[in-house]
Amino acid sequence: MTLEELEKIVAARATASPDDSWTARLLAKGPEKAAEKFGEEAIEALIEAVRGDRARLTSEAADVLFHLLVMLRARDVPLADVMAELDRRQSLSGLQEKASRTE
Repeated sequence: MTLEELEKIVAARATASPDDSWTARLLAKGPEKAAEKFGEEAIEALIEAVRGDRARLTSEAADVLFHLLVMLRARDVPLADVMAELDRRQSLSGLQEKASRTE
């Protein structure tokens, strides 16, 4: 499965009834709740990375990717925009890219 395919799944689930879809229920609670859930999943992945449990890290990483796409959907940011930004950054070294940020 690609991230683009997963984005399509998120989009389809977003249009379902919140009674039938976790994704729709989460999105109905607003972008802040989607961001909070993404943060929770990211912390769980960090914990498993520190523990060194490959199977649990794999599972949590899948949750992170899924909830990242839900969070992006909540703010109407297409995955294609994120991928375009990654493409743009490929022309710079990591140090150059960090130095170019204005924030």
